[in-house]
Amino acid sequence: MGDPVEFLRACAPGTRVTVRRRIDSGYTDALGYLREITDDTCVVDTRRGLVEVPLDAVTAAIRVPEPPTTRRQQG
Repeated sequence: MGDPVEFLRACAPGTRVTVRRRIDSGYTDALGYLREITDDTCVVDTRRGLVEVPLDAVTAAIRVPEPPTTRRQQG
């Protein structure tokens, strides 16, 4: 699968990603748009706001497709 941090470094800002990271109680995911990556962190714009993820806690990262568009029901 490769190095998830290197994957994130290769992504353009605005790429939709899921980033999994270690936390004290296990793991958590940030799903959203990559906004920034520095030497130490990446920032993912999620539904709940911006999430700053320390790169040394990242265990996996993948590109994900855009969410489906909702269609209005005619009636």
